[in-house]
Amino acid sequence: MAAPALNRRAGSVNSIGSSPTATPNSSINNNRVITCYPELDFRSGTRIEELNRLIQEFSKHDQREYDDQRALEIHTAKDFIFSMLGMVQKLDQKLPVANEYLLLSGGVREGVVDMDLDELSPCSRGTDYDMDFTLLVPALKLHDRNQPVTLDMRHSALGHSWLSLRLFDEGTIGRWKDCCTLADHVNGATNYFFSPTLVADWFYESVAVVLAEVQRKPQRGMPRVERAERNGTVVSIVLGVGSSRMLYDVVPVVSFKGWPAVAQSWLMENHFWDGKITEEEVISGFYLVPASSPSGRPENEWRLSFARSEVQLKKCISPGLMQAYQACKAIIVRLLAKPKAVSPYQLRSLMLWACDRLPTSYLAQEDYSAHFLLGLIEDLQHCLVNKNCPNYFIPQCNMLEHLTDEMAMHHARKLASARADPAEHLRLAIEHTKAANRLTLELQRRGSTSGLPSPQSELGAGDQHQSDDRLAKKLQQLVTENPGKSISVFINPDDVTRPHFRIDDKFF
Repeated sequence: MAAPALNRRAGSVNSIGSSPTATPNSSINNNRVITCYPELDFRSGTRIEELNRLIQEFSKHDQREYDDQRALEIHTAKDFIFSMLGMVQKLDQKLPVANEYLLLSGGVREGVVDMDLDELSPCSRGTDYDMDFTLLVPALKLHDRNQPVTLDMRHSALGHSWLSLRLFDEGTIGRWKDCCTLADHVNGATNYFFSPTLVADWFYESVAVVLAEVQRKPQRGMPRVERAERNGTVVSIVLGVGSSRMLYDVVPVVSFKGWPAVAQSWLMENHFWDGKITEEEVISGFYLVPASSPSGRPENEWRLSFARSEVQLKKCISPGLMQAYQACKAIIVRLLAKPKAVSPYQLRSLMLWACDRLPTSYLAQEDYSAHFLLGLIEDLQHCLVNKNCPNYFIPQCNMLEHLTDEMAMHHARKLASARADPAEHLRLAIEHTKAANRLTLELQRRGSTSGLPSPQSELGAGDQHQSDDRLAKKLQQLVTENPGKSISVFINPDDVTRPHFRIDDKFF
């Protein structure tokens, strides 16, 4: 069988001798000429140095810096969302009075939680928003349970669970029974199962009522609600503040303290984070998110989410690997967009498995981003060919089990094209990111020339203006010191003027 043809371009194996950018270095040792070639990727013939440069360029365009004005706009949008949720709680007292939210950088489409992407409407950075976040809002909390937490998995696929309200008091059952499906218990009593689809129905309707009321009586400095829609069990809200547009994917969840029994064996293994963070930080809690398995009952089945633990594990991942992951994610989001059989969350799981598998000293190498990128592509391709991608926290749960053989091979072939020419796919990702940034800048320019109000211009002057300046500087410092980190927020809806938010382990 003939070897596959490689592109003949500068930097490829077939042009090393003639390309000025890939000229080998020669030296004489004991009358023998030793030729030292640049380090190459065997499969594509691309110089590793070039791939590293492209990854750095992608990171530069993908990670934007925020000035004081943008930091204040982010803060204004965040406060609006939290105030809105306080009003939702007051509608019918269903949400916990003092709730603890988890705010994650990146929307659901970015794979920050394991949700079903095929239920989400098209929405892209630059065209529809400038920044995106995911907010997990506990509808119920089980925070006084002893470890481990045992869930009812008798009727669901692995990694999923039903939730009976028999675990809660009569007051909770009374508030939520209209969001439950009914089943007869063995003792003859009625068993209420908390329904993710009915909860999502209630949550979207409540948010819509609050937003309509807020927009009917707009207040000075209030963000513009440019988009509010339901995407499956997710409520997506795009807010305009000044010249910024922020997407919030808001997800109703069930929050647990402790650790699920189904993931107990995972704690017995050695992990890359051992000795870097404590086990108490990693197993502080988990969630049930409203997502069912392909063969499950959507009205009853919740999916286990370890988003709180992932926030902690992220602190132990080297910058070079994280840059490679972000670049690889940009490639697969574009390449495997249709049909949406592969999620960026699955790539995140592969990155965590790689951290367990490979030496920390290797992953800490600053100039190995290209190797990490190529390895992640190969790992995902291997998973598709074998139709097996184990969940990091529940390894016995295969996240690709539902794929048909044809679908798995279709995506594996697409990844093969990326692996054969990673530099070209990186260039496309860079151009896509640059185009999104240009759209954002153009809309900001139009906003500034058309006189769109900004929070600073509408909130007043004098002492209030000085207070905003101090707030903007503080927020800018937080953004600069904590790039890409996730934020946990504790809110009392009876006093929405005082949000208490945490960036990893720092409180503000």
